[in-house]
Amino acid sequence: MNDPLRPLASILDLPFVELQAQMAAWRETRFRAEQIWKWLYVHLVDDYSQMSNLPLSLRQRLESLYLLSPLAPLDEQVSADRLTRKTLFRLPDGETIESVLMEYDQRQTVCVSSQVGCPVACMFCATGQSGFVRNLQPAEIVAQPLYYARLLAPQAAPSAPATGKALSNVVIMGMGEPLLNYDAVWQAIETWNDHRGLNMGARKITLSTAGYVPGINRLATESLQVGLAVSLHAADDALRDRLVPLNRRYPLPELLSACRDYVSQTGRRITIEYALIEQVNDAVSHARQLARLLHGLLCHVNLIPLNPTPGCDYQPSPLERVRAFQRALVDQQIAATVRVRRGLDVLAGCGQLRQRHGASPSSETATADPAPNA
Repeated sequence: MNDPLRPLASILDLPFVELQAQMAAWRETRFRAEQIWKWLYVHLVDDYSQMSNLPLSLRQRLESLYLLSPLAPLDEQVSADRLTRKTLFRLPDGETIESVLMEYDQRQTVCVSSQVGCPVACMFCATGQSGFVRNLQPAEIVAQPLYYARLLAPQAAPSAPATGKALSNVVIMGMGEPLLNYDAVWQAIETWNDHRGLNMGARKITLSTAGYVPGINRLATESLQVGLAVSLHAADDALRDRLVPLNRRYPLPELLSACRDYVSQTGRRITIEYALIEQVNDAVSHARQLARLLHGLLCHVNLIPLNPTPGCDYQPSPLERVRAFQRALVDQQIAATVRVRRGLDVLAGCGQLRQRHGASPSSETATADPAPNA
């Protein structure tokens, strides 16, 4: 039995090579690691007792040392159209994070969190308003898509492969700044991509940053071709300083230089995310300024009418201003689309469900450097 006084690590924290090393240390046969990995990431089990081809002694040993999942659903909201599901998870230390499943005609996308709270403190974001608590562990990131993969394919079993919808995409756009928790996020990406398990294509995974330049530079050197999205929201430093405080550390000239270097090194297009806020950054003049800033950059602009949050007076741009903004970009040969708004009735904006439940017991705004491993 688990010792209630001793917090357990999660088996999802182990990369495959470390799982192999653990089996070797326990003098288990080499193929045990492959069996366990397959149970976790192909059959999507949520209990060691389901790993039926493992010896009982090994299952008991695993259970005594490793949590299978560090996530416990605390609250779940499903949109009226049944296409968006938002879940608030409790972590082993009592903190909470959010994830969202969004179903479309051709894909099923999970938006995952990378931190408890966020140190970037964008003023229109509920997560930013809540302050920063800590980075997530790899298992706490890995487990989020697995939870929804089980919901999409509840009949998955060794003798009956899943015939329901399959999870197709992961976007790391939930709570937190992923590039400030780089090592844990990258380990999660490698786990999702591993061909022995979930086998999610790297191009089906997109990471979103508020503009942490050292992380963008590091991402450009990675071999996996994950997507990069940059949350811009303004095309001049004065306005962006106000909307995205990280801009004061990495202003637009430095950020755009990193983006151009990223494209040069990888050959991959960047998604520019732009939240449209009524009477703040949504004028045609703002669009023309954005077009000049992005001129020559291989990119696509994703226009996002703001999700309003309690505690912030900003409102989403009306549709006519959204369309005028889009037309102004297209007229300047900047590809731009408007993101379909999903889940407004289930508080799908980042951090809103957690905010409704109140701060976790230990939550407080961190003042120290939040990126020791970035």
